[in-house]
Amino acid sequence: MESKYLNVTQAAAYLGTSVRFIRRLIAERRIAFHKVGAHVRIAVGDLESFVQAGRVEAITRSVA
Repeated sequence: MESKYLNVTQAAAYLGTSVRFIRRLIAERRIAFHKVGAHVRIAVGDLESFVQAGRVEAITRSVA
């Protein structure tokens, strides 16, 4: 089982957001992360889970 871990800059690029946004998610504990000494690493699977949790389904309107 191979897990890919990204640093904050890489995670921001992966999601297409700013580094500040990723750091805020970490500070607010809204995303899972790992501390490796003084370094913060985020698993790609955790990023994908975060994105899926924010998914909003489209509303379909029925025509009567």
